[in-house]
Amino acid sequence: MINFEKIRWKNLLSSGNNFTEIELNTHQTTLILGENGAGKSTLLDALCFGLYGRGFRNLKKDLLINSVNEKALLVEVEFSVGKKEYKVIRGAKPNLFEIYLDGDLLNQNATVKDYQEQLEKHILKMNYRSFTQVAILGSANFTPFMQLKAVERRKLVEDLLDISIFSTMQDILRQRLSTHAEQVRDTKHEINIMEERIQGLSNQLIALQENREQKIVKFEGSIDETQTNIDDILSKVEEKRKDIERRQSTITDQGTVEERIKEATDLYKQLENRRKTILEEIEFYENHDNCPTCKQGIDEEHKKTHVAEKSEKKNELVLGLKQLHTTIGRSEERIARIHEVSTAIESHQNQIAVLQSEVASNMKFIQRIQKEINDLEKEGVTNSDAKDKQMDNEEKLDILLSKSESLTEQGHYFDIVTTLLRDQGVKQKIIKQYVPVMNNMINKYLAQLEFYVGFELNESFEETIKSRFRDVFKYDNFSQGEKMRIDLSLLFTWRAIARMKNSVNTNLLILDEVFDSSLDVAGTDDFLKLLNTLTERTNAFIISHKGEALYDKFNNVLRFEKHKNFSRLSE
Repeated sequence: MINFEKIRWKNLLSSGNNFTEIELNTHQTTLILGENGAGKSTLLDALCFGLYGRGFRNLKKDLLINSVNEKALLVEVEFSVGKKEYKVIRGAKPNLFEIYLDGDLLNQNATVKDYQEQLEKHILKMNYRSFTQVAILGSANFTPFMQLKAVERRKLVEDLLDISIFSTMQDILRQRLSTHAEQVRDTKHEINIMEERIQGLSNQLIALQENREQKIVKFEGSIDETQTNIDDILSKVEEKRKDIERRQSTITDQGTVEERIKEATDLYKQLENRRKTILEEIEFYENHDNCPTCKQGIDEEHKKTHVAEKSEKKNELVLGLKQLHTTIGRSEERIARIHEVSTAIESHQNQIAVLQSEVASNMKFIQRIQKEINDLEKEGVTNSDAKDKQMDNEEKLDILLSKSESLTEQGHYFDIVTTLLRDQGVKQKIIKQYVPVMNNMINKYLAQLEFYVGFELNESFEETIKSRFRDVFKYDNFSQGEKMRIDLSLLFTWRAIARMKNSVNTNLLILDEVFDSSLDVAGTDDFLKLLNTLTERTNAFIISHKGEALYDKFNNVLRFEKHKNFSRLSE
């Protein structure tokens, strides 16, 4: 149950910049008096604006702002739902919309639309239409239940019976049906694509396999040809290596010959120096007669003997030099031959390096070709994987076909649920159960208002009204006072149904000018009797500009007056 506790407003219609404040749950009955234009009906606009962002009267938002101050419209509504205390603050110029729960501001990250939806669906649990039919019976720009279209009547009753959830379910179902239809289309499309993919993959595998085999045969031929070339080159390399080994075996004495040349050359130099010394001695004796040291004369015989000895040694040295020269010449010839062989060996080695480079190049070529073959073989494996993929696609196709069958079966269930959620389905059965209860209540309240007719609503909420003489009437056939009795009976009935269902049950009841034009004296007395039968949890506010005679029949009286062109509560 929603227990409205307090409302405050300022700069609303004729209200000025000072707050007007009314306690909503203090008295069981409150009479609101005032002259025409005094602002007594502003309570309705303040309440509707605070809760729903619109006035009770059919006025644009800007027209609700006081025309003198032209800004700072503000309404505060306090109420409780169970143990939870709420406060709604709404304003215009500047715009303001805040909801407080137990003093804490509720999350406002959502848009204003979503914030309002949170207030209506999750807190108040009633929209503007339900609120005005259950809590308010007004005269200005208000459409009573009997003047609503059939679809609007039904919607209101659905809200009261808490079966609007089925309409919500119906909306959800429509979305699900749309999603289901889209899934069916998507599944069919996926099936077509998968079938084309499987066929295309099969054709591709055949073509790829043939192309792969042709390339492998070609590459293997290139490898065989290159390998033959490598074998020929390696054979040449082997021949040259053998020739190198043979040649190297013929020059193993290079070190010995070089040592021999060195020794012979050194000896040659020694002998040559010895020969030159002997020649100098012979020349001295031949050219000198005196000793260069003692200056004595040299004996001629001694000179001849000494020259002869030295000449003999000179000849021996000359012979030795000739022999050494021959030996050195032969050795040098040997070294020259060794150099020729070494040059030939070096040439062979260079040729071997070139041949080995060719072998390396051919090996790289073989490796590259082998990689191509390996890639093709891997591609063959890939193709094999593709076959597995094809099988996987076929399995997926089976899944899609199964999904399609499931969607078809689901569609049948949706058809059943659609039938159940139609207006002629579950909702109709529930309404059918409550229609007799509603009719009994309506007629009970009509009797209490001394209006003795047989009032009956059918399941489409079309009325049939019979007099005590069984004459059949419609709502429009009655006078304003009789219509008011019917409207009041319906209002009390909806409130009773709301209490039964605990849907839009509220303590607040506001009746605007029900005495002023529509009810006669007898009708007024009957209504007051009926009003006094309401539960203690009902706080009724009766707005009237002709209620002085009723002054002492209410627990509380509020009077509105104009002061300096602004409406206010009189003190």
